Amino acid sequence: MTRKSSEDGSRGPARSNDVRRARLDETDHVLLAQLTRDARTPNNALAEMAGIAPSTCLARVRSLVERGVIRGFHADVDPAALGRDLEAMISVRLRADARPHMAQFAERMSIVPEVLDVYFIAGADDYLLHVAMRDTAALRDFVLDHLSARPEVAATETILVFEHIRPRSGS
Repeated sequence: MTRKSSEDGSRGPARSNDVRRARLDETDHVLLAQLTRDARTPNNALAEMAGIAPSTCLARVRSLVERGVIRGFHADVDPAALGRDLEAMISVRLRADARPHMAQFAERMSIVPEVLDVYFIAGADDYLLHVAMRDTAALRDFVLDHLSARPEVAATETILVFEHIRPRSGS
């Protein structure tokens, strides 16, 4: 998680680019739909799909990245291929007096190799961590070493993931 804390530090992570204000036209939507389906689409093919010149397409995609609309391009690697067969979702509630330091907690969690995603959430808990471990012993050690031992953590709840199914993007 690379988002910076809000100015007053009391509301958790803030967006570095406010994408809610991003103005997207029909061409942007075509580009985003195709890149969502296949981020490896060559620029020439992407330009043809959007009906624009390749140089224009490249500039538009760069603009979408700079404005924070496109957050990144990545490979979706199955954790099991890396020997991390056990996935879990861990909800984390921070102590009330730790709220001004929420961004630091999120940043700390985001650099732990076993943490796949960090979600700042609404509700009784503050964060939801998606983790992948080699086995239950590693999961136990992670919870004890990275969460329970932390003074800012008030409570955790671990939910095992039996199967992770990603929705397929339609054409």
